[in-house]
Amino acid sequence: MLSVAIVLAAVVLDQWLGDPRRYHPLAGFGRLVLWLEARVYGPPSVSAARRRWRGLLGWLLLVAPPVGLTAWLVMVLPLWGGAVLELLLLYLALGGRSLAQHARRVARKLEQADLDGARHAVAMLVSRDTGVLDASQISAATVESVLENGNDAVFATLFWFLLLGAPGVVLFRLANTLDAMWGYRNDRYRDFGTLAARLDDGLNWLPARLTALSYALLGHTRQALRCWRTQAPHWEGINPGVVMASGAGALNRTLGGPVNYHGALRERPPLGAGPPARVGDITRAVRLVQYTLILWLVIIAIAGGLFATTWG
Repeated sequence: MLSVAIVLAAVVLDQWLGDPRRYHPLAGFGRLVLWLEARVYGPPSVSAARRRWRGLLGWLLLVAPPVGLTAWLVMVLPLWGGAVLELLLLYLALGGRSLAQHARRVARKLEQADLDGARHAVAMLVSRDTGVLDASQISAATVESVLENGNDAVFATLFWFLLLGAPGVVLFRLANTLDAMWGYRNDRYRDFGTLAARLDDGLNWLPARLTALSYALLGHTRQALRCWRTQAPHWEGINPGVVMASGAGALNRTLGGPVNYHGALRERPPLGAGPPARVGDITRAVRLVQYTLILWLVIIAIAGGLFATTWG
């Protein structure tokens, strides 16, 4: 039951306080990533195979020490000290309130007919080119980000905490951050970031499918499951398509389609069903993530109670 109490307390803190405005550990980690990358990436003459090994070395140097230190602290600290550490780390790893705030900021700009402001706001959520997006495209991009990041910033984080405790949280969030920084299929990161992307795929495989199932249960269930089954296999990456196809189907909205990344047009298959996303669907997507969080907390609490009753 201690783990259940930590989960509930961390979620409350995240919903109440949100991300720290200054000195967030992940921001510091991002700067460390850039510093180490400059030292292990190597010259242009490095072969593709060696570049991949350098990427793995960078990943290990950045992830293994924090995970090992966290595991050691949890073991050596007294019970209350370990619980406080786990609560703090889980709270810092969760990003539910921050995600909702960013999405609502986009929606407010669209409702005010401030298209330039909406483009600037959505650029904080997505990596695609946003300078020429219209209102529908901005809405779709925001909904996609809410659905996908609902998994990364909330549900996968909770999953790894429940499975491995604080070390699992640190492992997942650092691996997920490295994928966000190195997981691009461009000339610089195609080889260097390959293992970072694959490791994040592996860590996210089961949580993404649990998230997709949860989205489906809380919306147009049959349609969401059909979109998951038929559309996700055609999406780039083994996890984002699963989450977004199910979420789009649950919301009865169509997402996906062509987008511009760094000046290049990328064709993407459609996801979901129904009409294109509109500004009101941003709030609906945020609400779906919030309802899914409530569902997870209820299941976690019930499972914790049953476990304590059976083994207590």
